[in-house]
Order: sequence, then C-alpha cells, then structure tokens
Amino acid sequence: MRLEIADTEQMEAFGRRLGAVLRAGDLVLLTGPLGAGKTTLTRGIGEGLGIRGPVQSPTFVLARTHPSLVGGAPLVHVDAYRLRDALELDDLDLDFDGSVVVAEWAAGLVDESHPTWLEVVIERRTGADAGSTADELDLEADEPRTLTLRGPLLERIQEDAAETT
Repeated sequence: MRLEIADTEQMEAFGRRLGAVLRAGDLVLLTGPLGAGKTTLTRGIGEGLGIRGPVQSPTFVLARTHPSLVGGAPLVHVDAYRLRDALELDDLDLDFDGSVVVAEWAAGLVDESHPTWLEVVIERRTGADAGSTADELDLEADEPRTLTLRGPLLERIQEDAAETT
C-alpha cells in the first residue's frame, strides 16, 4: 500500500489514525533517511494511542517508554540506528507483548515472524525530482513524502479504513 503525505501535519494525522488501530503486541518498523519524518509519524501514533508525551527521538537513550493516559498499551519508541544486530535489540528487554513498539532504523533487526508487524518506508523526493540537489536539502523541510506499508498489520489497517469511510 502506498500513501502520499503532503506535509508534517498530514504525517501526524496519519500517525493518529494508525495509533488508534494499534494494540499491545503490535510492532511498527520505520525506515527512511534522516529527516524523513519517522519521529513525526511516531508522535502521531502516540497521540492516537493516548500516551503521555512528548514523543522525542530516542537517539541517545535507544528506547523511551510512554505510558498510556487512557488505560491502553504503552508506546515503546526505539531508535535502533546504533544497534548492530538483533541480539543488541533483544538486550534492551523490550515488552513486545504488552506494548506497541515503534522502532526506527530496525529493518533487518527484527524477525518478520513477529505475528503483528507493519513496515513503513518513508521516502522523500531528492535531486531533480525535488527541484534541488541533495546538498541543498533541508532535513526539516515540510515537503511531500511517499509512505509504503507492508506486513500482517496492513489488513487490520485497511479494514479499519473501510469501516470509517
């Protein structure tokens, strides 16, 4: 499934809709270059889950847990950029079963046999497609993104979207 996201406001809104569908035990893998909007999307997911914020990038602490304010599952936000392998991710002792885990940079570190996972690949236009060179890109620019979603959770998301339309 592919989605076009126009700006950060739409990215957070999509995250809120996604967060409203997620449950304890769900795993969301976010992939994309620096400044693609992974943390922005996670912020929206947190709002949809009703967690205590603010959601910030966990770059220096590797993982942050945000408890629910509405009695739902907590959000565990992971930045796996500096992790070398799945064993280091396992060493974080994350509560995969009792939380919604959103992991940035975790593609290849998490076994896709996890029963309820969703990978979201975020792409930004660069070079001639964006009207600028890669050296001129502003990582905070509010520009369009393309999201590609795949995984077992996609069916639940599509069912929820069909019910709300």
